[in-house]
Amino acid sequence: MKKTAWVTDSTAFLDEELRGNPDLYSIPLTVIMDGQEYADGIDLTAGELFSKLRELKTPPKTSQPSVGAFKDLFEKLAENYDEIITVLLSSKLSGTVSSSEQAAQLVDIPVTTIDSKILAFPLSALLKKGIALSREGKDAAAIKEELERYRDENETYVLIGSLEQLHRSGRMGGVQFFLGSMLSITPIISIEDGKLEVKEKARSSRKAKDKIEGYLRSAYEKHKFKEVYLLYGLHEDAALDWQTELEPQFPELKFIRCPLGAVIGVHAGENTLGISWYHNIG
Repeated sequence: MKKTAWVTDSTAFLDEELRGNPDLYSIPLTVIMDGQEYADGIDLTAGELFSKLRELKTPPKTSQPSVGAFKDLFEKLAENYDEIITVLLSSKLSGTVSSSEQAAQLVDIPVTTIDSKILAFPLSALLKKGIALSREGKDAAAIKEELERYRDENETYVLIGSLEQLHRSGRMGGVQFFLGSMLSITPIISIEDGKLEVKEKARSSRKAKDKIEGYLRSAYEKHKFKEVYLLYGLHEDAALDWQTELEPQFPELKFIRCPLGAVIGVHAGENTLGISWYHNIG
């Protein structure tokens, strides 16, 4: 059996299981604030980011890992592995997938790059599934095919903590930002085919949550999945409060709370709250 190295990026939330995997490597994205560069998760935590955001003179930016950074990592891994599989955040939100694909052309070791079309813990769930498939003896091509099938059965809905930050980062159009901020409308953002879309608009965050809970109920009744991911910017207590509301309604479901991290926080804000599930990833 081939010895496989797994590579993901710093937007993936690595729980204890993933952190303990000796064959998993993470490459950081970069957060740029007032001309200073920080490696996500290494030089800057989400808490430190949000503290600095309040003092910034210019809007922060994020940057994908360079082709050179991937190339260097791949060449180092080639010393101990037969192949590399990368599972990375959505190509519609970052050029990280492109950097990996370009670097793969520059090294001798085979590299399979998988666009998760997602981020944070839903990305981590795909990564876990890929590792499990590898242990079952599936080759890289089969793993990519299966993960892309699971990927396309994901539903993710987000209540953005700061429409202004999302607008300034270029992720939300001016008209949508104006409507949301001036009319006190709460947009429900969904991730469709790897990009942000306005799914629906509600008059308050409470009504937006009610609508999302309706999406969850409809999906669960149809697919009977086992776990749901609650995503949060800085404030885990908001995710815990939502979990406390949802658990009596869905006693069979396992709810997993996970932070979104610094890179996503730059664009979405510290009060961001989201929910995500796969129809069938068990």
